[in-house]
Amino acid sequence: MSFSSEVKAELEKQIGKSRHCQLAELSAIVGHLGRLTMNRDNYSITIVTEHVGLAKKCFTLFRRAFDLSPELESGNACSLKIRGKDEVRRVLMALKFLNEDEQQCPPKLSDRVNGLLVQNSCCRRAFLRGVFLSSGSISDPNKSYHFEIVCDTAGQAQQIQEMMIDFDTDAKIVERKNHYVVYLKEGAQIVDMLNVMEAHVALMNLENVRILKEMRNHVNRTVNCETANINKAVNAAVKQIADIRLIRERGGLESLPKSLRQVAEVRLEHPDATLKELGEYLCPPVGKSGVNHRLRKIGEIADHIRDRGGHQ
Repeated sequence: MSFSSEVKAELEKQIGKSRHCQLAELSAIVGHLGRLTMNRDNYSITIVTEHVGLAKKCFTLFRRAFDLSPELESGNACSLKIRGKDEVRRVLMALKFLNEDEQQCPPKLSDRVNGLLVQNSCCRRAFLRGVFLSSGSISDPNKSYHFEIVCDTAGQAQQIQEMMIDFDTDAKIVERKNHYVVYLKEGAQIVDMLNVMEAHVALMNLENVRILKEMRNHVNRTVNCETANINKAVNAAVKQIADIRLIRERGGLESLPKSLRQVAEVRLEHPDATLKELGEYLCPPVGKSGVNHRLRKIGEIADHIRDRGGHQ
């Protein structure tokens, strides 16, 4: 099961206790998945979904909010249907898709939901839960962080974006293949959105993945930094030994001042030693900066020898 499926399976079991929250979630599901027929011979609301869990949740919501039992058919997809003029009108009016004069308001189920249904914070949570179950997805956090909800209209996407921003997330919208996608790309904000929708188990799983990834990244950065420092030290030591050997071959180490000769001899004896360790081998001991200064002088002498050799 994908992480997105795990999140939805958890949310499908989350039923709001208050009727106003149930209506908010139903308005999201009907607005995204509902098909409305209203004519003289046929009044019906049909909801089609590939997720059995969502179909069962819709059935439960209709039972609790309206005391209605939708017709349920299953196959490649699950279909719930509310039939009857009075039943359909009652549902649409409660979900604010119809006004008292039987005029559709707004004209399409997929447009913005009536703000009266999502005035309370708990109702906005329920609404966002409903739209995610209907047309949302979340990537595997082991690979990337991406949360999105696909909308049919710009108005629908803007309303969802506004709600998500109300919960302190930086939700953005992008147009993709004649659809509008509301999305989040940061792990911390996706965690916040899971908390908003009350997917607490998925939230903990995502947090565990984030912690492990951050630890791995920290270890990798530390190892890379230490490796770079080691490479730098090794390259410097190789250069220092080459300089000392050049001086020994051309004029002998005896030509160097005593302080430089001591450092040169110690470096040849301890090619792998750090500057601090080299200083401790000297008598009297010398600090790291003092050793570095003397080796730099040796390097200048070696470079001078090379320059003279290059002009011959």
